Amino acid sequence: MKRVLAVNPGATSTKFAVFDSEEVLLKRNVEHQGTELQGFTRVFDQYKYRLDLILEALAEAGIELSTLGAVVGRGGLLKPIAGGTYAVNELMLSNLRTAERGEHASNLGAVIADRLAKPLGIPAFIVDPVAVDELDSVARISGSPDIVRGSMCHALNMKAVARKVAIEIGKSYIEAKLVVAHLGTGISLSVHRDGRMVDISDGKEEGPFAPDRCGGLPASQLLKLCFSGKYTYEELKKRLFGSGGFYAYLGTKDIRTVEKMVTEGDKKAELILKAMIYQIAKDIGALATVVNGDVDRIILTGGIAYSERVVKGITEKTKFIAPVVVVPGEEELESLAAGALRVLRGEEDAKIYQ
Repeated sequence: MKRVLAVNPGATSTKFAVFDSEEVLLKRNVEHQGTELQGFTRVFDQYKYRLDLILEALAEAGIELSTLGAVVGRGGLLKPIAGGTYAVNELMLSNLRTAERGEHASNLGAVIADRLAKPLGIPAFIVDPVAVDELDSVARISGSPDIVRGSMCHALNMKAVARKVAIEIGKSYIEAKLVVAHLGTGISLSVHRDGRMVDISDGKEEGPFAPDRCGGLPASQLLKLCFSGKYTYEELKKRLFGSGGFYAYLGTKDIRTVEKMVTEGDKKAELILKAMIYQIAKDIGALATVVNGDVDRIILTGGIAYSERVVKGITEKTKFIAPVVVVPGEEELESLAAGALRVLRGEEDAKIYQ
């Protein structure tokens, strides 16, 4: 049976959809902008609340659980793993429950998938979680033995668009050499070779600043700020990740508002927008060197890729490397379903989390 329920829990929403193969039967995006999540101490405590929302929507749409062939959830902050589709198992659920790598709404994806699938005797999966880490060994060296570079990025969307573009240019994902820039509230970039993300720029530890994240900062100035006594650890963490980027400079996290400011002649907004484009293009160039400049395509994806101004700016600076392809938005539910379908169709084996 090829009917798949895909579940994507986010910080302020629960998105889910039912697919008959690639056909969408039901798609919902339940926003959590009010106080409904404030009563939960931990993200994991939200599990039943979000599960009930999904069950109610399925019942209203007349979709019986017994018609499902699999349930797939967005993967959370697991230990570093290779990309692919993973069968949910007890070790995975335990790791997500303890949240050793951090609390995040995506930690609920596997839990909800397992809870729905197990009574039906059907498989539960996750696909390309943010914890995907496929870096080459040389890419892990930071310059200090105390610090090892790792990967934590928008793997689900970046791998999905990489597979899609590879097919469009007549290559398999394993054959294609691609640089992908995910442009959203967070910005991360990756270079794909041999079917792996062999290096990244994650926008949190390093890389371009984003609507609410600082990206990489000058180390000596950051070190001085850490010991200045001006901020507590939690205050500085929030300032770097959540209140940085556009928000710190311009008081907004919305690219549309920034572009409106630029159109109305705001020179500061113009400079900040140009700087973000500049930093993204610079990192695309850096990642191109990983494959010796032999790049088949540069891919721009994520919500900000809808911005003609941003796309034009990045394209002008990087088109000498390779043709630029724009795949705007995030088709995360479709990407989750596609990963489950590849296993159900026997195109690949489900991986084991261990």
